Amino acid sequence: MDFILGIGTLLVVLLAMTLFLKFAPNGKLGLQALSGAACATFLPEAFLKYAIGGVFHIDYFVKIGDIAGSLGGVAVGILTCLKFGVNPVFAVLTGLVLFDFKLLPAFIAAYFVAFGLKEIEKRVPEGLDLIVVILLAPALAYGIATIVSPSVIAVLKQIGTAVTAVGDNNPYALALVIGAIVPVVGMTPLSSMVFTSLLGLTGIPMAIGAFGCMGSSFVNFVLFRKLKIGNPGKAFAVAIEPLTQIDIIAKYPIQLYGTNAIIGAVNGLFITYMGIVVDQPGMATPIAGPIVALGFNEVVPTVITIIVVAVISIILSYIIGTFISKRNFNFNFKSNKLNNQTN
Repeated sequence: MDFILGIGTLLVVLLAMTLFLKFAPNGKLGLQALSGAACATFLPEAFLKYAIGGVFHIDYFVKIGDIAGSLGGVAVGILTCLKFGVNPVFAVLTGLVLFDFKLLPAFIAAYFVAFGLKEIEKRVPEGLDLIVVILLAPALAYGIATIVSPSVIAVLKQIGTAVTAVGDNNPYALALVIGAIVPVVGMTPLSSMVFTSLLGLTGIPMAIGAFGCMGSSFVNFVLFRKLKIGNPGKAFAVAIEPLTQIDIIAKYPIQLYGTNAIIGAVNGLFITYMGIVVDQPGMATPIAGPIVALGFNEVVPTVITIIVVAVISIILSYIIGTFISKRNFNFNFKSNKLNNQTN
């Protein structure tokens, strides 16, 4: 029952974010802001606090990383408004009051306030609009975030607890699911960093997400080259950060999503066997994740895991890519053939 509850809630969150992306007004722009805020705060925190400060015991970088990681609410508030085309000054006015809130409650507040700001810009004369925004936007943003924060955080913590409990009771079953889902989410505007940070994943589940995304970089590079998707520059770019190539990835969902899910599940099993942990949420990112893992685990088993995950990803993606190309399985939404001219 715990397994069904944990995995079910995990899939519900993913489905909810997917529906928001597809159907909510400015849903794609909103999730791009959410992903950008995660990159702007969690990545510096990961590299500076854990990868540099933690591994080399440099307090200066630990402090800088802490500061960056604490500004998620401000970052998402400002970026959401900017993505909606709000005046930058109004965006900052809205974002600053979200300092004490976590990423998702701050995003929800900024998302709704941004619509109001656009209306103020249209209807209130220039000059007077600044006064109106000062009087309304900060109060509304803070009020909405205050109202939604307790319930949102409680739900996310419950989901994270359920997933962790599933991992305690069925570690390899959970490894299959987390290993398959997180790399695929990392290839969508949802962002694997946002997804895992919202769930508050830590320990082995977070390690699966971190190393799974690293493995996904090798998988995507091999598939782009093997299936002749785009040019060599695109293959290199997708290996560094798949979010930069979302438009191309969306044209080949069966090849790329399917292969990443299969190989991610295999990698998840191996990572679970090695017992690697990452006790910082949101580290599902190709480069920072494995580096941060060095701060939470012994060096030798972590390095072995990095090497083996890379080897598994390269070999299996080459085999699957060869099978797809030889069998001429051209699942392209745009054409019946693989588009070798994709730029």
